[in-house]
Amino acid sequence: MSGIVLFDGECNFCDQSVQFIIKRDPEGYLSFASLQSEVGQDLLKKYEIPADTDSFVLIEDGRAYTKSSAALRVCKHLKGAWKAFRFFAIVPKFVRDAAYEIFAKNRYKWFGKKDSCMLPSKDIRKRFL
Repeated sequence: MSGIVLFDGECNFCDQSVQFIIKRDPEGYLSFASLQSEVGQDLLKKYEIPADTDSFVLIEDGRAYTKSSAALRVCKHLKGAWKAFRFFAIVPKFVRDAAYEIFAKNRYKWFGKKDSCMLPSKDIRKRFL
């Protein structure tokens, strides 16, 4: 089994987050798809997530996780101290998601927006759906 991360392909921060995850997931447990892609839209539909969502999504073990829950679940698969971030799961979801929403609403203003998606290297390309 593996997990699938759906991310905003137009967001600079999201793109850097994917690069960050790839470097810390050397076994390749996580695969990636842009929310805007056909694969991304098909997965949103399959897991009954609104097509206009712009949240980080993790699909794992037949379930879809969004916002802070998705981010914290991804941390458990990362190499190094990042696993410790799972500790934040004790914070009530409504508090975590409120902080997530503030960040998400400002991410284009703070980090910018891409006109096109990055072209991954041959080794990394196989992890993109």
